[in-house]
Amino acid sequence: MKKRRSRETATPDITPLIDVVFLLLIFFMVSTVFKKDELALILDLPTVTEGQSEAQAKKNINIELSAKDVAFNGAKVSFKDLASKLSAITDKKTPINMRVDKDVRYERVVKVLDELKKQKLGNLSLITKK
Repeated sequence: MKKRRSRETATPDITPLIDVVFLLLIFFMVSTVFKKDELALILDLPTVTEGQSEAQAKKNINIELSAKDVAFNGAKVSFKDLASKLSAITDKKTPINMRVDKDVRYERVVKVLDELKKQKLGNLSLITKK
């Protein structure tokens, strides 16, 4: 009579696999780039050779101006809505960062600057590329 060998079924140990998956998950969570600014328009900013860069404060207001659109704190608005949003600002010393595309007509820039002056908002920074 033949002796029957009993075979144990080989089951792979998945503990190291789970460890690797969790390490990859943690790596990708840590290494992702978080969105720094809420920017609504893709602008081609003019460049400067000299100047000082200003540190961003906590409650800056961002105004973006392209050839066709205007954005206020990352949301597209019309000029009329921009005027109402600027009039709602209570602290007149709030820093305002203005990003203007280099192909924008000067008339549109003056429109925004006039509205800032009407609302007595004077803490203005024009943002450029280095």
